[in-house]
Amino acid sequence: MRLRARENPFRTQRILQIQYRLSGISWADLLDRCRMLNYRASVIGPHGSGKTTLLEELSRQIAEAGYTVHQIRLDACLREIPREDRRRIYQQFGKKDIIVLDGAEQMTEYAWLLFRWKSRNCGGLLISCHVAGRLPVIWQCRTSAELLADIAARLLEVERQTVLKDAERLFAKHCGNLREALREWYDWAASPNSGATTQRVEPDGDARLWSPTKALPALK
Repeated sequence: MRLRARENPFRTQRILQIQYRLSGISWADLLDRCRMLNYRASVIGPHGSGKTTLLEELSRQIAEAGYTVHQIRLDACLREIPREDRRRIYQQFGKKDIIVLDGAEQMTEYAWLLFRWKSRNCGGLLISCHVAGRLPVIWQCRTSAELLADIAARLLEVERQTVLKDAERLFAKHCGNLREALREWYDWAASPNSGATTQRVEPDGDARLWSPTKALPALK
């Protein structure tokens, strides 16, 4: 029987509820790094490594500090900031306005330099990029099979060990791109032939295990 989209443990709504987990640093420390650089900094990492999730949480905390945060996202379908948005940024934004630009690598070098210069009166410019070079780096996002397993275990409400092998295979198949790995896990969970049960570990220790490994023929 096929799972309905709203029942799929890997649906977007549930994934978005998982906060980015920092390692070896606190959010307060990361905010301090931003302040030291006058909120002009970058977060770098490959596709699907959590840059967007990190920026969203960072934006929330910056807003709590009293700034107005303006989020812009560029991708392969939108490679430059719309002219009307640029005009508003250049003419209306001030020291209490911080721009959070996700996907800055989509802009050409000339477009980036022009935007950076013309937005200099804003309170800050935080960006995500695949590689370093456009602004000082405050954080580099990295992925691992263990991190993927942690996310899947939380979504399925099972112990991490029960999904680790599948996480390792998906992580290798998608070259560390957690977004693509979770997308395939969504498709697998929705398959009527998955044979999986997504039951949680009860407080009394009655662990009803998730065991999909043999039912993942696409993962080689």
